[in-house]
Amino acid sequence: LLMMFYTVVTGWMLYYFLSTAAGNFSAMDTAQVSSAFGELCQDPTRMVLYMAAAVLIGFFVCSFGLQKGVERITKIMMIALLVIMIVLAVHSFTMPGANEGLSFYLKPDFSKINGNVIVGAMNQAFFTLSIGMGSMAIFGSYIDKTHSLLGESINVVVLDTFVAIVSGLIIFPACFTYGV
Repeated sequence: LLMMFYTVVTGWMLYYFLSTAAGNFSAMDTAQVSSAFGELCQDPTRMVLYMAAAVLIGFFVCSFGLQKGVERITKIMMIALLVIMIVLAVHSFTMPGANEGLSFYLKPDFSKINGNVIVGAMNQAFFTLSIGMGSMAIFGSYIDKTHSLLGESINVVVLDTFVAIVSGLIIFPACFTYGV
């Protein structure tokens, strides 16, 4: 069930990556990006091609097996993702609107907490857990007997929280800089 959704989203990401690499998104123009996404969604052939490419890449990685394929590429990609996130966070601190964005992100305003905020937080937690549940179900049976399930759970919680906080450090200064 997760694959039906994530292969399509991965196809979108592949499309945006290739479009960005080709220079089609040279400036921070949300209308341009939104328009490109609308065009992509209205072109089923292109959507299927990008989704198929994502599936083929996945099959290629899986063809090497769990340890030599999935585990190896996951280790490389997760470390690369964390490094990229840290670089982006540092870059966000140097943007003109960084102070306002960081203040908005890190200084709580308890007067704005209402039912919608709580529901939004629960939706985010559910979304994060749905990805985690799929991963845990798949990889849980392969955990080495020398690893503690509790220890691995703590690693997941720490890394998930780290990624969430660093994401905010990237996003909010950029939003305030670009007036989003």
